Amino acid sequence: MIETKDKKWSMFGHILMIILSILSLAPFVLLLVSSFTDEATALKNGYSFFPEKLSLEAYRYIAEQWELIGNGYLVSIIVTVVGTLAGVMISAMLAYTLSKHDLPGRSVLMLLLTFTLLFNGGLTSTYIVYTQIFNIKDTIFGLLLPNLLMNAYFVVMLKNYFEHTIPSALLESARIDGATEFQLFYRISIPLSVPMLVTVGMTVALNYWNDWMNGMYYLSANSNIQSIQTILNNINENIRFLQQNNVGTAMTTADLPSATVRMAVAFVGILPMLVFFPVFQKWFVKGATAGAVKE
Repeated sequence: MIETKDKKWSMFGHILMIILSILSLAPFVLLLVSSFTDEATALKNGYSFFPEKLSLEAYRYIAEQWELIGNGYLVSIIVTVVGTLAGVMISAMLAYTLSKHDLPGRSVLMLLLTFTLLFNGGLTSTYIVYTQIFNIKDTIFGLLLPNLLMNAYFVVMLKNYFEHTIPSALLESARIDGATEFQLFYRISIPLSVPMLVTVGMTVALNYWNDWMNGMYYLSANSNIQSIQTILNNINENIRFLQQNNVGTAMTTADLPSATVRMAVAFVGILPMLVFFPVFQKWFVKGATAGAVKE
């Protein structure tokens, strides 16, 4: 009787998760279909999973600027990879240090770290510091540093993981065998923390990839190191400007695929994340099993 009841709950859980999965995928499918919808059809009938007429006009508009978009993709990939690796390692090193209860001044460091989670200097002072002290204006560091130095939340997550998940007896036995603190960090703590490191890395990578505000703040309009999100945002703004001011004679406002281009721009921007996130998910599962303490 108990087994039958368990099977019913298991079946109910599977059905519920299938429904939730479909609902979570539906916006992305609608986004993709809308990007291939004819502009007039989209304006007349709205966005639909089954449009009356399809068109490649939105992607043709984007393809005309593909050299610029390709360069933006390259910049975004470099910034995302370098920023994610550097951000995770910096956060992990600080978190491992703060996980030590015998660290001198630990309470003061934790207070300073927690303070940055609650307060910041504001946009104006931040901009002045980065442009006049760090001199990152119109450099690749304008896309790297602002996000790299704001990982206090991830430090707290990793600190709690190091402190409460990694067995202290394992570290102590390695210390007795002559392991240094650095060896304890990169030979024991890091391999056992792969699930949390991957989780933090996925979040950091998503923040870097989706960031467009740093490009707007710290890069000039004609900079050749703009990220893909900044470029796509500029395309979107240009379309809005042309639509509102009816600029140009070759293409009128009615001919400009403004609605469908926005859908195409959004899809182009999120496509790499849709491709690579399942890979990260597999690594998360492998890390969860490989990081277990063996008897």
